[in-house]
Amino acid sequence: MDQEDFSKYNGEGTTLRKAQLRMLDILIEVDKICRKHNIPYWLDFGTLLGAIRHKGFIPWDDDIDIAVVKKDYKKLKKVLKDELPMQYTFQDWSSEKNLITKMGKVRDSKSYYKEFYYDKEALICQGIYIDIFPKVKIVSLKVRKFIDFFYGRAYKRLHGFNDNLLEKIIAWTMWPFVNLLVFFANNCSTLIRYLTKNNRISDIYGSVSLYSKHNLDDIFPLKEYIFEEKFFLVPNQWDKYLKEIYGDYMEIPPVEKRQIHAEKIELF
Repeated sequence: MDQEDFSKYNGEGTTLRKAQLRMLDILIEVDKICRKHNIPYWLDFGTLLGAIRHKGFIPWDDDIDIAVVKKDYKKLKKVLKDELPMQYTFQDWSSEKNLITKMGKVRDSKSYYKEFYYDKEALICQGIYIDIFPKVKIVSLKVRKFIDFFYGRAYKRLHGFNDNLLEKIIAWTMWPFVNLLVFFANNCSTLIRYLTKNNRISDIYGSVSLYSKHNLDDIFPLKEYIFEEKFFLVPNQWDKYLKEIYGDYMEIPPVEKRQIHAEKIELF
């Protein structure tokens, strides 16, 4: 890996670095609650990549990603609401109608985080956050891609992603049909998975569009890995996991492909 000075992104004292450390505080609390209640989670996406490649945050990254299997998500959601410190707020698509993707978030109420994706001040709490991605079993990634091509687009347009009236009307028209597709896909896939012993998982419909898939046997048992000088849980076969998402994940992307989510960050 080429040695590059990344201090222009998150050097000591920069707003991004302060925000990253605030996010790290959230992750520490979530990790503590998960371990207390025996809820298995793991670092995911850019956070897992950062742990392996940088031993911490990707220098330009401005969020944290973790994942849980869907059966554990409801339990995690409940205990987070009950046990998070007062400064933090849990939100997901069931409580925050303007979230444009289906995932949970733990937000810091003493901050402000404006994303490029939102055209207006849409959320009840809009602080910096960590993302919690529920993972579900799938039969085929092609089937998931096909259904989510329609479901994800409809969901986003019904939750503030785009104010175009025509697109909203189309989304409302599509909504009953795409939900029916999801219903049949989930129920049919349960039988097919049982017959084929399929153990693959991916993100729920309406979540991120990276369309990654993994085998549960590559994730469990979880192991610990260092991230920002602290230990958190990661997939057992993290090398395979990252290759399935990013390919050659150790290669530093060019400047123009270094994704930043936040248009503005303020800490109070």
